[in-house]
Amino acid sequence: MANNNESIKLINFKVVARTLTIVENDLDGAEQILRDLEFKKDVPVIGITGPPGAGKSTLVNDLLGELTSKNYKVAVLAIDPTSPFNFGSLLGDRIRMAGHYNHPEVFIRSLATRGSLGGLSAKTIEMTDVLRASGFDYVLVETVGVGQSEIEIAGLADITLVVLVPEGGDEIQNIKSGLMEIADAFIVNKADREGAALFANNLKKMVQQKDVLIPVFKTIASQNNGIKEIVDYITLPPESKNSHRELLFAEKAYQLIRQKRMEGINKAMLLKSIKASLADPDFNLYDFVAKTLIELKN
Repeated sequence: MANNNESIKLINFKVVARTLTIVENDLDGAEQILRDLEFKKDVPVIGITGPPGAGKSTLVNDLLGELTSKNYKVAVLAIDPTSPFNFGSLLGDRIRMAGHYNHPEVFIRSLATRGSLGGLSAKTIEMTDVLRASGFDYVLVETVGVGQSEIEIAGLADITLVVLVPEGGDEIQNIKSGLMEIADAFIVNKADREGAALFANNLKKMVQQKDVLIPVFKTIASQNNGIKEIVDYITLPPESKNSHRELLFAEKAYQLIRQKRMEGINKAMLLKSIKASLADPDFNLYDFVAKTLIELKN
């Protein structure tokens, strides 16, 4: 659990923002910055994931209010979907968190997914570690909801909160095939809607089948209802929650190694190359991939 007494020291947000920009864009000095990081192992990363429309950003906004009321310094990394067509990103989460944008204890940064399936990229890991080393008590990572690939968050977060809504009854099947394995807690948001109690009860029955008890919280984020209980859970000592430390670091290492192996290739480059190759009437995708791999090795 974060040590609230250590929050007294000031964090230079301009320096943090500049450092994140260097790391995100692989500018000169980025690798050295990462290798010189002082890892704050007691700074929890809270992953918040779930389908689009579940109210994740509103929930994060409420969590910020509750955590800052306890004098915690909190950083938020909001992951936005990158368009597969123009490689741009909406980067709009800071608007939904406008109430905390100028709060002296809150730092908010948006990051495009860069085409990563699960809404996460190796850059997310690197930037999260920069935030952990910057003096914050908690780092919240809100991921884009894109179905079962949300499971990638398990390789990043110390605590993974999966946000669902009552209308998502069919999502119970999706939970069985993946999300159940990575959730440290479920949040049924918009719990004032019809069917919320039944949905939450069905969810509780499912989690009771697990060896480790997984909490199910009911919230109405738009009314700040149920948020205190989630913060109480987040701030529990680490030993009282599920622990997957080895898995966490193995997944981080895998993502970072994969990024290094993929250096020099990106979707924009592939799109340009594919466009030229498609002019050949004998175009073959697998032949194109094989030639591209050879070019990357040379």
